[in-house]
Amino acid sequence: AVTFQVRPNPQNITTVDVANMELCRQRMAVKPPVEKLDPIHSSGINSVSSQLSDGPLPSPSAHTSTSSWCEEPAHSNMDISTGHMILAYMEDHLKNKNRLESEWEALCAYQAEPSATTIGQRDGNVKKNRASTVIAYDHCRITLKLENNQGNSDYINASPIMDHDPRNPAYIATQGPLPSTVADFWQMVWESGCVVIVMLTPLTENGVKQCYHYWPDEGSNLYHIYEVNLVSEHVWCDDFLVRSFYLKNMQTNETRTVTQFHYHTWLNDQTPETSQTLLDFRRKVNKCYRGRSCPVIVHCSDGAGRTGTYILIDMVLNKMAKGAKEIDIAATLEHLRDQRPGMVQTKDQFAFALTTVAEEVNAILKVLPQ
Repeated sequence: AVTFQVRPNPQNITTVDVANMELCRQRMAVKPPVEKLDPIHSSGINSVSSQLSDGPLPSPSAHTSTSSWCEEPAHSNMDISTGHMILAYMEDHLKNKNRLESEWEALCAYQAEPSATTIGQRDGNVKKNRASTVIAYDHCRITLKLENNQGNSDYINASPIMDHDPRNPAYIATQGPLPSTVADFWQMVWESGCVVIVMLTPLTENGVKQCYHYWPDEGSNLYHIYEVNLVSEHVWCDDFLVRSFYLKNMQTNETRTVTQFHYHTWLNDQTPETSQTLLDFRRKVNKCYRGRSCPVIVHCSDGAGRTGTYILIDMVLNKMAKGAKEIDIAATLEHLRDQRPGMVQTKDQFAFALTTVAEEVNAILKVLPQ
């Protein structure tokens, strides 16, 4: 049986942490944050906030230009011969359309057990769900502390996603916040100890709202007892950007830095045009997260299609990087669906996950000493 490990090994504080701490100090001193980019790899693309925001444009001083520099694959313990075997298997799997079709059909027929969602369908909770088909299971859901909740409820449509340790989820898969659930979302961020949010949807798609704008464009917003202060926004490329927030619990006066990685060109029920940009995005997420023991919050609109695809890719690649000799992506997806319904919603998303894993294995093999 394959056991999936997803947490990186603890290491010393990263350069991203240091940068975030410095940005927080600057913000608290009421100075606009400044990030220095390597001039060789910098270009002056303006902030994409106009495409992402339903509100007014933020002030230009709060934003930085983009970098075209790409992350190299992180150090990996992947065995070379195992890597080549995995690559050959993946390529054969993608070429054999009948195999892919039959495997997807089997996955669609898979039924999680238990799968009751009665709590999410209660009268007071139904309005908190974006999609009636994606509701957190009763046995596997995030519960909020009643005493800290604005509506005196413990329900949020969010699922802890475990690898091998049921006490410590590696991810929290959730829907994009609704206007009525923003305070619940930030309560979950705080109570889970989260420092990294992965957002995989534009705010609006073809005029349809996919996610509420749950952060301030500049300055700070108060969501119940949680004050969120925008520290910086860094545009990495046309597909994604990174925001840093200073999160404060107004009851306890405790503070924390939270980094949001926003991939905003991945549309609902579709796949990114190429795997490369998503892989670069994932490397940046994991570089920021390295050494943490808290879960990564991952959301799209309903918290299942794009969210499940990203978590599937990340879980499999993290296992491979730790030297796994055997990987079963279909079994891993069933493992995810045991914890949240609808994870990876289309055959194209499943095929994209296979392609992306194969491309990253190939990239890792290229940088390993032969």
